[in-house]
Amino acid sequence: MALAVCLLFDRRTDRLLRSLWGRLEELGVPTLETHTHGHHVPHLSLAVLREWDHDKVMKAVQPLLSDQTVELFFDALGTFRRGRAWLAPAVGAEALQLQSGVVSAVVDTGADLHRHYRPGRWVPHCTLAPRVPLVALPVLAAAVYDVLPLEATADRAALVDSGTGQLWPVPTRG
Repeated sequence: MALAVCLLFDRRTDRLLRSLWGRLEELGVPTLETHTHGHHVPHLSLAVLREWDHDKVMKAVQPLLSDQTVELFFDALGTFRRGRAWLAPAVGAEALQLQSGVVSAVVDTGADLHRHYRPGRWVPHCTLAPRVPLVALPVLAAAVYDVLPLEATADRAALVDSGTGQLWPVPTRG
């Protein structure tokens, strides 16, 4: 179980990503739509924590994320070991600074940050499918490249429990 500090997408982007999940499912590629608890949402994780104090983390990230909008441009498909497939966004300096700031804030609370989310190691991504067998990669790639490029807007943030899918929106200031 982990707690992720995530950027969530506006309605249009969320709808497009969920539609892609659905298309992949129809083609026999299991996605986050049906993975584990079935409560996954399209997102971009800025930090993943293995141990944390929920209230301290929320208090630490709220000033950084409460009214943050991040524009992303997805134009590539990526994979990690063990078959995790994802969309790769182009990220600007602002997004990298935001991620670094979030990491500093959560680490300062005493949280245990997963090593892949350390600045300089973080690979920004939006997961599509957690376990894609090599034989299914051509099917996945064809479906993904039918919808790319994709201009996306992340217009809110949340803390998400990966074990249950429970989501706590980061409150906005206004």
